[in-house]
Amino acid sequence: MLRSSGCPDQQSDSARSSKHIEQPSRSPRRRREGKRSQRRADGHEQRLWEMERRRLPGQHEHSEHAGSSCDAAESSPKRRAHFLHGPYPATHFGPKACILPNPTSVMHIQDPASQRLTWNKAPVNVLVIRKIRDESLVEPFKELCRFLVEEKQMMVYVERRVADDATLSKDEAFGSIRNQLCTFREGYDDISDCIDLIICLGGDGTLLYASSLFQACVPPVMAFHLGSLGFLTPFKFESYRTEVAKVLEGNAAITLRSRLKVKVVKDMLQRTGQQPENREATLEHNGLLPHGHTNSEAGKVTLQLQVLNEVVVDRGPSSYLSNVDLYLDGRLITSVQGDGVIVSTPTGSTAYAAAAGASMIHPNVPAIMVTPICPHSLSFRPIVVPAGVELMITLSPDARNNVWVSFDGRRRQEIQHGDCIKITTSCYPVPSICCHDLVYDWFESLAQCLHWNVRKRQARLEDVSDSSDTEN
Repeated sequence: MLRSSGCPDQQSDSARSSKHIEQPSRSPRRRREGKRSQRRADGHEQRLWEMERRRLPGQHEHSEHAGSSCDAAESSPKRRAHFLHGPYPATHFGPKACILPNPTSVMHIQDPASQRLTWNKAPVNVLVIRKIRDESLVEPFKELCRFLVEEKQMMVYVERRVADDATLSKDEAFGSIRNQLCTFREGYDDISDCIDLIICLGGDGTLLYASSLFQACVPPVMAFHLGSLGFLTPFKFESYRTEVAKVLEGNAAITLRSRLKVKVVKDMLQRTGQQPENREATLEHNGLLPHGHTNSEAGKVTLQLQVLNEVVVDRGPSSYLSNVDLYLDGRLITSVQGDGVIVSTPTGSTAYAAAAGASMIHPNVPAIMVTPICPHSLSFRPIVVPAGVELMITLSPDARNNVWVSFDGRRRQEIQHGDCIKITTSCYPVPSICCHDLVYDWFESLAQCLHWNVRKRQARLEDVSDSSDTEN
């Protein structure tokens, strides 16, 4: 209990006098109403306290109580904590306005600055992805596999075509390690439930390939820069022993790179006029059945994919402009007339979208970027929409030609009238392990890989008095 620093006699006298003044002026009805209002106020304060307790460390330093003024918040002596999400917004606006309470509110999002990797159990199975058709990566691959098998006693998974490489087969010293490798084939063997860690040796394409192997939950990915660009590969292979040991111990910073959940619906009845029982041979030939679902009644084929970089819709081999309609949450937003359109994640904003003139977005910004490719309009600029919306792309009724779609540069398919592409943010991100932290790694990649804002430094003036802008 808090005690007052005043004199007890003075306190009791003041209390008696205040009670003597208040009691005659309050009827029993008013006292009951006062008690009810006090209980409501106490309940409101209790709810605010629970909200403050559930927030992340540092967020309560910015949040304002309902009805509190901005001046009181600005005069708070507490300093801003180190986190990347903005402060918790006030939900009351003025004396009478507030946000309508919603029991089905958005899930709590952890602050990116506090995202650290930890292991519930020691990792045992590791997937090593090596860039193929690159002989310079054979020795680093053998060195890493020997380290993981002999020193860390881990089970190493590799793709079968990597294990069957002629260079590895001829190396007798590596034969004992090669016989202990577990192999798989893409599209035939499901390894999504047995991999604890992914290590990539190569460029950004190895990380995109690792994402395509896991269409649901993705294990942590550690990428070593052994390719040409390496924007998504922050680790240097020279220190792989130290870096891998740190990751296996846990407590490493990670970046959750959001992916796009893409659904392609094709109207096969309108396209071919075939009966449902005669369509499966055609679909399997086009590579749709192994990854999709067939609705025989409606004659539609649904292809679902998880995309890390971007979905690209282009005019393909046609010389005409592509003409597609863009819908957002079921409403027509615009028609894209040009070479095509790019729908990308923040991770993909530094890839094809950047070459098409889009802004570069940090991977932890929850957003989807829509970028036109050479639009036949001077006012069509790239836009950024919230991550929770659903985009739909269809071929315009008056389009002169079909369009083509690709997903992270793979699985290219033709889109005709009656087909549609639905895109939204996936709930399965790619946890990319950081070398330093998620802010430093991104700006380091901008500077080293894309040479962001590189120019010759302006020389300083030797004598300021010689400037023509100065006045005597």
